[in-house]
Amino acid sequence: MSNLLYVMAVVLMAFWAFGFFVYNVGSIIHILLIIAVIVFLLRIISGKRV
Repeated sequence: MSNLLYVMAVVLMAFWAFGFFVYNVGSIIHILLIIAVIVFLLRIISGKRV
C-alpha cells in the first residue's frame, strides 16, 4: 500500500511540474502539488520499508 502512495506522489508532482511550466493553469496545479507533498511526507514519516 505504501508503494502505491509513493507512486501517486511522484505522478502528482510530475503533473504539477508539467502544468506549471507548460500551461500554468492556476490553483488546481498547486493543490495537486500540496497533495503530492503530503503523501510523500506520510511515506517518509511512516518509515515502512518494502
